Amino acid sequence: MSSQVDIGSLKGIPAEKLPRHVAIILDGNNRWAKKRLLPGLAGHRAGVKAVREVIQACGDFGVGVLTLFAFSSENWNRPKLEVDGLMELFLRTLRKETKSLKKNGIRLKIIGDKGRFSPSIQQHIAEAEALTANEAKVTLVIAANYGGMWDIAEATKTLARKVEKGELQADQINEHMIAGHLSTSELPAPDLLIRTSGEQRISNFLLWQCAYSEFYFTQTLWPDFDRKELERALLAYVSRQRRFGKTSEQVEAQGQC
Repeated sequence: MSSQVDIGSLKGIPAEKLPRHVAIILDGNNRWAKKRLLPGLAGHRAGVKAVREVIQACGDFGVGVLTLFAFSSENWNRPKLEVDGLMELFLRTLRKETKSLKKNGIRLKIIGDKGRFSPSIQQHIAEAEALTANEAKVTLVIAANYGGMWDIAEATKTLARKVEKGELQADQINEHMIAGHLSTSELPAPDLLIRTSGEQRISNFLLWQCAYSEFYFTQTLWPDFDRKELERALLAYVSRQRRFGKTSEQVEAQGQC
């Protein structure tokens, strides 16, 4: 017997029809601040509140993995004042939120090239991941100093070293092996990718992992993205037919088995 989600307009939808893994590109913090004649960092601070609400909603809706694109490898090119402010906000959030994550059953995982962060940030990342390692309600993945091309390049370099050492033959490498060496290797691929603020591009985020993800674009700026907005995205997701290369008839026949 299928379990059902009993939240708002998702009521009655079998839990297995909802995405296991939702990935979100957090976009629109600066525009949110500009509309209110506030400095850009005010938008990023407001964005942290949206993160809290969406994490809680994912737990309620039964979404097991939530991946947030917080800071890309290209974002270092932004004005130094903004980057410095973002790093300070990242560190402050790690310090403030880690115990709350553990209390609420949230496991934290940071993906990306962490070597560019300050020693203090690296230390707090390690401590936060260790403290929440055994939590299982939701896995919260923060992509920070992350790029999809970097991720694929790192995976292929690891495989190339194995070939050099004679541990692996080049013709043994396949897509499953590459996926197994990505920073998300232990996680299911995203079922649903959401981007806020009206932009409609993937921006070097989870390039390999999102090969068959459903995309959902919303005009809502990230600080205004809340539980109801997530619910709308989930409803859009369950209305779609995921075929993975098959025909509609094949998928429908499979669903009747």
